[in-house]
Amino acid sequence: MSTTRASSAPFRYAALGPVASFVPPRVVDNDELNREFAPENIDRLAAKTGIVSRHVVDGETSSDLAVGAAERLFREHGVDRDDVDFLLLCTQSPDFTMPSTSSLVQHRLGLRNHVGALDLTVGCSGYIYALGVAKGLIESGQARTILLVTVDTISRFINPADRQLRSLFGDGASASLVTASAEAPALTGFAYGTDGSGVEHLIVPGGGFADPSVLAPKSLPAARGLTPSGRDLYMNGPEVFTFSLRVVPEVVDRSLELAGFTMDDIDVFVLHQANAFMLETLRKKLGIDPARFVVAMHDVGNTTSSSIPLALEAGLASGQVSRGQKALFVGFGVGLSWAAVVVDL
Repeated sequence: MSTTRASSAPFRYAALGPVASFVPPRVVDNDELNREFAPENIDRLAAKTGIVSRHVVDGETSSDLAVGAAERLFREHGVDRDDVDFLLLCTQSPDFTMPSTSSLVQHRLGLRNHVGALDLTVGCSGYIYALGVAKGLIESGQARTILLVTVDTISRFINPADRQLRSLFGDGASASLVTASAEAPALTGFAYGTDGSGVEHLIVPGGGFADPSVLAPKSLPAARGLTPSGRDLYMNGPEVFTFSLRVVPEVVDRSLELAGFTMDDIDVFVLHQANAFMLETLRKKLGIDPARFVVAMHDVGNTTSSSIPLALEAGLASGQVSRGQKALFVGFGVGLSWAAVVVDL
């Protein structure tokens, strides 16, 4: 009886390898937004968000950014694409309703036809969810080398007149390699959470098959002078902020307990890069020293599912993060969904 290459190889634990990011070339800085929204003061928002510029697509799709991130991973980290036996792609802005974006990316990257390809529709906690799926595939013997891609072109969902969301979000992608290479567990303490009762607080109501009028936001966008559309992104900022302050400390504690560690065992914390004010509030609430807490969204904005890997890569480049350290990743947002994991880098 024949066996696959993955199942016949000796069992090893899943480990997170190199990470590469990719952003579209078009940059929208706060000066441009100030000119467009005069006399509204974008700088007032920037003082809270910490974001001075962001990258937005100019015709590119999610598969374009995904391919850019993966090719950069292959090129700069010496990854052989023929070693990949599974592709995981996390996006909420697919190229098509069907087929899956991962199928498009598999073909465009020239990955072999016997690789698995799977889309995950998760947002700000998506990177951790995808790491959990990758761990399960590897440690059950179904795969050995997984290309994990996160990508969103969130700007496509933002009403052009919505200065708050346009100043906050950016487009981007990441590619990570997860391999069966660890001698001991290197991805531990996966902790998840979901509260579907809060779906209306962060949503694009239109585009699916449900009646968008059921959850289409009306009051807050109208108060900001917008004409709400079922295909526009809506965010109830105060509700999302309150939700984040409630669930993040709990999921951090639960993840550490599951992994058998304490806060003192963690070298560096990489949270979803929502905005600087939220991150600073969470940092103080958790009692984390700034030197151990990565903040890296000033020039890319909130990139949803890609924010953790983009911040990780930025931290590695700046020296704030080092290989061999123990990190805690925390994602939280649309869903409402949240997750945490302890990672040996």
